[in-house]
Amino acid sequence: MRKSFLMKLVTIIAVSGIVFSCVPARQFEEVKEKKERCETERNDLKKENETLTTANNELKAQFDKLKNDNNALTVDTTIKGNAYRTLTGQYDKINELYATLLENQEKLRQGADADAQKAMGLLQQTREELQRKEDELRALEARLNQERANVEAMKIQNDLKEKELAEKTLKVQELQARLDAQDSVMNALRKKVSDALVGFEGNGLTVTMKDGKVYVSLDEQLLFKSGKWDVDPKGIQALQKLATVLENNQDINIMIEGHTDELAYGGNGNIQDNWDLSVKRATSIVKIILGNSKIDPKRLTAAGRSSYLPVDPAKTPEARAKNRRTEIILTPKLDALYQLMNQ
Repeated sequence: MRKSFLMKLVTIIAVSGIVFSCVPARQFEEVKEKKERCETERNDLKKENETLTTANNELKAQFDKLKNDNNALTVDTTIKGNAYRTLTGQYDKINELYATLLENQEKLRQGADADAQKAMGLLQQTREELQRKEDELRALEARLNQERANVEAMKIQNDLKEKELAEKTLKVQELQARLDAQDSVMNALRKKVSDALVGFEGNGLTVTMKDGKVYVSLDEQLLFKSGKWDVDPKGIQALQKLATVLENNQDINIMIEGHTDELAYGGNGNIQDNWDLSVKRATSIVKIILGNSKIDPKRLTAAGRSSYLPVDPAKTPEARAKNRRTEIILTPKLDALYQLMNQ
C-alpha cells in the first residue's frame, strides 16, 4: 500500500513539475546576495558604532591627561613666578646696597688705603654678585616666557581636542539614537504582528525578535502539505492578516525564506530537490502577500535555504518537523544611518 502511495505521489509531483516552473538560478543568487549584504551592512553599522565609542573613550582619556598636564604646568608656572618676584626683590635690594656702597666708597677713599682697598674688594664682589643675579633673572624670565607660550599652545590644543571630542561624541550619540529608535520601531512592529496573528501563535506560528529584526516563523503544517507548495486556506488567512500589518509599515523590508528538512526530496520535472522546493514555497508566499495588499514588490525578497539552516540539528521526526518551516524576516531600512555615517 505504501509503495502504491509513493507511486501516486511521484506521479502527482511529476505532473505538478510540468505545470510549474522553478525560480531562475540568477534570481536565487540575487536574493542570496541581497540577504548577505543586508546582514553585512548591519554588522558594519554595529562595528562603526563600537569603533566610534572606543575612539570617544580614547579622546576622553587624552583630554583628561592633557588637563592634568595643564594643571601641572600652571602650578609650575606659579612657582617660577614666585621665584621671579623673589629675585626681583633681591635685585632691588642689591641696587640699594650698591648705591650705599658707592657712598661708602667715597667716604673710604678719604680714609686709610687699607680700608679703601677692602671697600673696593667688597664693591667688586657686590658687582659680580649683582651681575650673577641679573643673569639668573634674565634666564628665569626667558623660561617663564617659554612656559607661558607652552601653556597657550596647550590651551589651543585642548580646545581643538575638546571640539573634536564633542563632534565625535555627538555622532556616536546620534548613531545610538537612530539604532535605539529602530529597535523601538521593530519592537512596536513585533507587537503589531503578534496582535494581528494572536489566533495563530502557538498553533504552528511564532513571532520573535533577534538582532534588530522581527522573525515570523510558520511551520509546514500551517502552510503546506508534505512536498507541496500550494498554501493551505488557514495559512492564507494568516498571511492576509500579516500583509495588512506590513502594508502600513512602509519602512520595513521583507525577506521570505523557505526551509526544509535534510531528507532528500523525491521530486522530478522542474522541482528536483529541497533547494527547488524551498524556493518555490517562498515565492508562493510572496505572491499571496502581494495579492492581498498594496505592498511595493521592491520591498519583498524570496529565498530558499533548503535544509542548511535547521533550528534543531537532531535526526528525529520532531526535529525535522521544526526545520520544515517558512520564515518571514522583517528588517528596517538603513538609508538614514548610511547618510549619517557618510556625513
